[in-house]
Amino acid sequence: MRDLPVHIEVQRGEASTDSLPLLTRLGAWGHPILGIFDSWGSVNVPLDVMRRIARNPSSEVVTTFGPNWFSRRENLNPDVLDTVFGGRAFWTPADAESRPDERWRVWLSTYRDALRRSGFAHQLQFELVPRTGQPLYLVFGTGSTAGLKAMKDAMWKVDDRDGESFRDPRTRGAIPDGQIDLFQAAGLADTELLELVAQRLSMGPARVETVGDWLLTETSRWMPKHALQAIREMRQNGQVTLLSSGKLTTKSQVSLPA
Repeated sequence: MRDLPVHIEVQRGEASTDSLPLLTRLGAWGHPILGIFDSWGSVNVPLDVMRRIARNPSSEVVTTFGPNWFSRRENLNPDVLDTVFGGRAFWTPADAESRPDERWRVWLSTYRDALRRSGFAHQLQFELVPRTGQPLYLVFGTGSTAGLKAMKDAMWKVDDRDGESFRDPRTRGAIPDGQIDLFQAAGLADTELLELVAQRLSMGPARVETVGDWLLTETSRWMPKHALQAIREMRQNGQVTLLSSGKLTTKSQVSLPA
């Protein structure tokens, strides 16, 4: 660590109460901050902390959730959750979700919405899936599209490294291990990408470039450039209808078949 161009200082404390005083004491305000909050045990960082970091220029946060967190309903302190999510009305619908495979999705979406309300213009959610062990869930908040793209670039580099991969929590269709490589080798769009594009078009007709913007801001790894590839393939398979005349381009209006 002596060769790193940074000063490293280890401090012990509670993230919920000590984060803001520590950042103040270190003179961090006014400089970019990356706050990583490991919530494997309990999500207890108040939304006020996220708001303060969101107001700081070029700052970002990552909050992690362990898989057991979503099922420990009896251990969730309502008063603590009020501070984390900004009020009881914001998190009780997630707590009411009883379907095991949907519960974690609803909680992640609820926390993502909390980051949005705290001031982070863009939020992403990820499910990290190791080949062995339990998955880990992340929610990322940033104020810039540049930060959004940088996070996605980083996740692309992580994917399939050391036996780990990740998927977008919006998808329900499971992809067997190794199938992604087979699709790519055949020059076909990823099944996750196709499912997500179909989800966007289920909201109504849209330009290809609009679908691309949605992929950037709403999905864990897909970029605007992937929209045209996916829609071209879906059109060939009869899954997408071209509403505008001429060649399929990013300006074309498309929809799901009537």
